[in-house]
Amino acid sequence: MQPTEHVLEVWGELACFTRPELKVERFSYPVITPSAARGILDAIYAKPNRDPTQAEFRWEVTSIEVLNPPKYLALRRNEVKEKVSESNVKQWMRGNGEPQPIFADADKSLTGSDAKGRTQRQTMALKDVRYRIHARAKPWPGHKRKQPAIDAQFQRRASQGKCFYQPCFGCREFPAYFELVEPDAPLPDGAWRENMDVGLMLYDVFDLSRPGTCESKPAVSLFHAKVEAGRLTVPPYESDQVLRLEGGLG
Repeated sequence: MQPTEHVLEVWGELACFTRPELKVERFSYPVITPSAARGILDAIYAKPNRDPTQAEFRWEVTSIEVLNPPKYLALRRNEVKEKVSESNVKQWMRGNGEPQPIFADADKSLTGSDAKGRTQRQTMALKDVRYRIHARAKPWPGHKRKQPAIDAQFQRRASQGKCFYQPCFGCREFPAYFELVEPDAPLPDGAWRENMDVGLMLYDVFDLSRPGTCESKPAVSLFHAKVEAGRLTVPPYESDQVLRLEGGLG
């Protein structure tokens, strides 16, 4: 049974698809990455499970149409230095403790220190972005019979604007808005149709060859991205065109 190709038009005021080789400052790729596109699809419809054997499908992005030309904007953003304690959150959810907040700015009476909990980072973001994401749901072994139901559920949710959480363009403060369109829908007037050799681009940060969970370890993969006439073709994850990095980027 062949999966249905879904086409989602997404847009927003700001976006940042950070190059992973830059450790401190944020510098965006000129176009959206496959992993960021997958994240938008997951926000609309996904069925994660802590048991990998129960995971039903994953999203495979096949191509991305860049409708607006890449335009950069320099920003300075505040980022917190700490991470929320997972164990503390679990204890609070079970009613066994109080949540421990992260203070971006507070006086010494609250934090016990004069140190700030935030840091400012320079960000080269994109502005006025618009894309069309072409993707299909790939059921995992044992769940292929659910293909029609998966496709129908996504079509229903996307056409009604439903999502589990607000999709974003790389950063939570850069919301992404979406609309389901027909695969053969004409492009908007003035759509960007240029060529661009992006070079090595992040494909994904997880191993897409097998079902994963929210606790899966990162597994970075890259591919040579080329935009031709405004379209970025994304090779299958199993393809030889995808480079898998053992141990990440260091």
